[in-house]
Amino acid sequence: MKKVFVLKCTQKLLKDMKVPPSEIHITSPLSSWHVNMYKLRNRKLIIFVNDYSRLCLIISGIRSAQPAKLFETFRTELRSYMLAEEIEEHVVNTYLSSADEIWITKTDSRSVLGTMNEMMIYTEVSYNKSETNEERLRWLNRSIYSPIDYKEPIHVFKEALQQAYS
Repeated sequence: MKKVFVLKCTQKLLKDMKVPPSEIHITSPLSSWHVNMYKLRNRKLIIFVNDYSRLCLIISGIRSAQPAKLFETFRTELRSYMLAEEIEEHVVNTYLSSADEIWITKTDSRSVLGTMNEMMIYTEVSYNKSETNEERLRWLNRSIYSPIDYKEPIHVFKEALQQAYS
């Protein structure tokens, strides 16, 4: 069985990317991400939320109509953020190289979408401050959410990575 990252995109993003969704029925929640696009202060932002941990990653300055560049930027930004969060480099490398390819499909979890919407609201509030994207992500990923038993996404993600890749 192939190991893949699955990006579960909203209808709006699928339409903008002009990519047909694949039919996927079984995925690993740790390698599955819900993805949406939204505008904030005339900037197009793309938000990724991990299905298992609710870890959030926000990318700006990329066109969704360039899927290949979007995927590469996602991997690069995720790697950078994971290292900034002091996740061991060998764990980061193993996680990112564990997927042979990236598949695109439709969203399938109202729970993840609800958390994503909360994060988008928090991002709008925090965007008024002069924070860097990394600072904003640290704040978002240390907020507690009920779908993960009121834990912080970064801690849930780190624990899952340690169990899976150490």
